Amino acid sequence: MHWHLRTTSLDCSRPQLVGILNVTPDSFAAVGREPDAALAARHAKTLADEGAAMLDIGAESTRPGAASVPPEEQLRRLLPVLHALGEDGLLSRCPVSIDTTSSLVAERALDLGAQCINDVSGGTADPRMLRVVAERACGFIVMHRVQPPARDAYSDRMPAPLLAGSGVDEVRDTLARLRDAALHAGVQAIRIALDPGLGFGKTVEQNLALIAATPRLLALGHPIMSALSRKSFVGRVGLGRESTPEERLPPTLAFSLHHALLGASLLRVHDVGAHAAALRVQSELRNIAD
Repeated sequence: MHWHLRTTSLDCSRPQLVGILNVTPDSFAAVGREPDAALAARHAKTLADEGAAMLDIGAESTRPGAASVPPEEQLRRLLPVLHALGEDGLLSRCPVSIDTTSSLVAERALDLGAQCINDVSGGTADPRMLRVVAERACGFIVMHRVQPPARDAYSDRMPAPLLAGSGVDEVRDTLARLRDAALHAGVQAIRIALDPGLGFGKTVEQNLALIAATPRLLALGHPIMSALSRKSFVGRVGLGRESTPEERLPPTLAFSLHHALLGASLLRVHDVGAHAAALRVQSELRNIAD
């Protein structure tokens, strides 16, 4: 399966690494957070050199409790980075996705060479988003969330579940509905990827159930994004306690490899080099087994 962006595509028959670059002062993890444009451009080059097939750049934190950031401020943070990446040629060799729910931010970023929009609201926060994505014929990542970040809580600190049972049926049905809305708006099926939104309004147990249900999500016919890097449920399971994002690389690697084995082909991660090495080992072991 190939996932088509604006002018290029990614081969999703194998795991592809999507490097996280947050040009925000308040992302939940310090890893990949570079508010300074020059440092952000340098970090983007490092991620590409380490093996990122795509970069995902965000100018608005979506961590639990985060307030929304006006489009104008997102653009103030984002545009200098895109200009820098264009000047050094990185945009032409490593496609860039923009993590935003704003159609204005999406339009300006696409004007400067972005190839994809990653919308954590699944296209519901801004009524113009689906039209912009359809008209620009770019990649579109449709994510499931239960509620906006300002009302959300970390998975291992949720007072009560917001989804019934394992959450799998509701997430699958909602992703199908959001996908259908995008198709109805004119977004091509080959440009859509789906993200179950691990950590966004799900308990620790529901996150685990969604990972296990990856084959069911794949049956919807689109690449699946794994966006679990350094999240709280990863630390709770791997370390057995409350933890900081900086402690969570080892369990993140274990979760990412397992998610890839289940069929998630877009691994959105902070630590591209470590994941690239782990995936090489996994690939070699599979070759020996074959």
